[in-house]
Amino acid sequence: MSLALLLSTELEVDVEEGHEVFGISAPGPYVQRVTALGVRHVPLPELTRSWAPLQDARAFVELLRTLRTLDLDVLHTHNPKTGIMGRIAGRMAGVPVVVNTCHGLWARPEDRWLKRALVYGAEAFAIRFSDYELFQNSADRDTLRPFLKRGKHEVVGNGVDLERFQPDPDGRARVRAELGIADDELLVGTIGRRVREKGLAEYAQAASALGDRATFIWVGPKDNTDVDTKVPHQDSVRFIGERTDMPAIYSALDVFVLASYREGFSRASMEAAACGAAMVLSDIRGCREVGRHEEHLLLAAPANATALTQAVLRILDSAGLRRRLGTAARMRAQAEFDQRKVAARSLAVYTTEANHLQRARGLRRTQASTSAAQEGEGA
Repeated sequence: MSLALLLSTELEVDVEEGHEVFGISAPGPYVQRVTALGVRHVPLPELTRSWAPLQDARAFVELLRTLRTLDLDVLHTHNPKTGIMGRIAGRMAGVPVVVNTCHGLWARPEDRWLKRALVYGAEAFAIRFSDYELFQNSADRDTLRPFLKRGKHEVVGNGVDLERFQPDPDGRARVRAELGIADDELLVGTIGRRVREKGLAEYAQAASALGDRATFIWVGPKDNTDVDTKVPHQDSVRFIGERTDMPAIYSALDVFVLASYREGFSRASMEAAACGAAMVLSDIRGCREVGRHEEHLLLAAPANATALTQAVLRILDSAGLRRRLGTAARMRAQAEFDQRKVAARSLAVYTTEANHLQRARGLRRTQASTSAAQEGEGA
């Protein structure tokens, strides 16, 4: 899913530049989308999203063996678990250049100290195995700054395919007709995996409180790694399942909501912004970067159903506010959220680090030759 939905533009750019590109992940229904980009998919059945010590140990061995057979020039790791495992395995496998993108630390400042210590400790250890660290937001970079190598990290932000994500009036009409939503009715939606950390409980409570004002939908697959997604008020939300016509979905919404607890740099919010949707987002790192409160969007305290409900109600009550925020969000997306720029920066890092490696090897060879010559003269 991450390769197909989060990284498709970066993979496409890599292929366009003439590189041979491999996508390593667990197998599943998204493989066809990945291979359609010109990417060779390498399946690792043990490499799952959730943490499971014994299975993860098998996955690490499987990953290490795979990397040793691929003869890679660059390994670019993404996501929390594969970022940890991949950086270590990549260095052990002898991949010349290892780069990692932090898509959001899986510990929040308000989490218990033990969880934060485990997460930050694992990241600090994995950083030792990479050549360069890319961050989607500055807060995560600042958190890990004590462990980063000087001059070997930067904040690159995030982006979306701006050619694809733009207002779609025809798609709006089609989707709303499909859902049975009249032109004068209000539609609120969120997009993402159906899991608690995406704010499922708070969104459902807001839907229950405001169900007489608007229809609330949730678009996205149920995530089987979340063993307990049953929360109160779920009956107030219409769960649509996964869709591929996302510009039409965003365009159909009067309000886009993301009540997530953790984000690296919310892609769904950038997509919604590019489509001109008025937005209510959690006031967390990874959402604050999408836009400024009151100027491009409204921010609501995370894990706070009352704050979320009040922010959504405020937008529902004002067509003028919806228009103003939607227009400002679209303008910001066009100026700031081009994923091809992010992909180009990744490619530049690959080249720079490969050149550094070649120079270092050349220097070592020169020093070795000089030492050998001096030893010969001494003899």
